[in-house]
Amino acid sequence: MDIFIPNIVLTLGSLMSNETDHSIEHHIQTYIRVFIALGVLTVITVAVSYLEVSFIEAFFLAITIASIKGSLVLGFFMHLISERAAIIWILVATTVAFIILMFIPLISLTDSTGMY
Repeated sequence: MDIFIPNIVLTLGSLMSNETDHSIEHHIQTYIRVFIALGVLTVITVAVSYLEVSFIEAFFLAITIASIKGSLVLGFFMHLISERAAIIWILVATTVAFIILMFIPLISLTDSTGMY
């Protein structure tokens, strides 16, 4: 049983598959670059734990690196880099959360209730 398919449909199909292959190849290269960046940032996070710095400094470095890694995941793997309004609100929320998390250790250090 043969099905007749006009040549124009086959031509359009081959044109569309070429564009899709190029698009997929571009996305794969982007995902590989982001994966490598995440791996490098993970190694840097582990290296920070071996530095001879105070806990607060190591904490700030680790949270900063984790924020960068989170931004990469949100932007590329969750495809939020192309959504302009959504990415702005996510970045604002991330910045506010980052600032709050930065000051929690400082509050506990300046708390004088344990000194008396």
